[in-house]
Amino acid sequence: MVAEYRKSSHTIYKVELHIAWITKYRYKVLKGDIGTRTRDLIRRICNEENVDIISGSVSPDHVHILVSIDPKISISKLLKFLKGKTSRKLQIEFPELRKKYWGQHLWARGYFVVSTGNVTTEMISEYIKHHFENKESPHDPFRVESA
Repeated sequence: MVAEYRKSSHTIYKVELHIAWITKYRYKVLKGDIGTRTRDLIRRICNEENVDIISGSVSPDHVHILVSIDPKISISKLLKFLKGKTSRKLQIEFPELRKKYWGQHLWARGYFVVSTGNVTTEMISEYIKHHFENKESPHDPFRVESA
């Protein structure tokens, strides 16, 4: 599926990220109603933050999502919302989680994120490299184009 460019008032963008995070101690608690509620909460939070979920999976001990994110939202802020809000809501709604996670931390620290797209880093580097001839310092990867 080819996602189209998204638009805001002054920006056209296509920022797609694969994000994953795990439960604390890798406990396999995201099953049944807890897994379904986790998915629903993630959908709601992403919708509130103008993040489109392209695809995703809630596994018993981790979550994977592929999202299209507005560039004005930082990745760390999005993960703070996703992990913080889901942890709080799930522990309120499912008292059995409070027994396993007495410190109120459902998720392990950190997360994995990688950007995706159909233009590679090498393609962009080659485009910039050949965009103009740099006679002053040909080996400098970040150059100033003269008029």
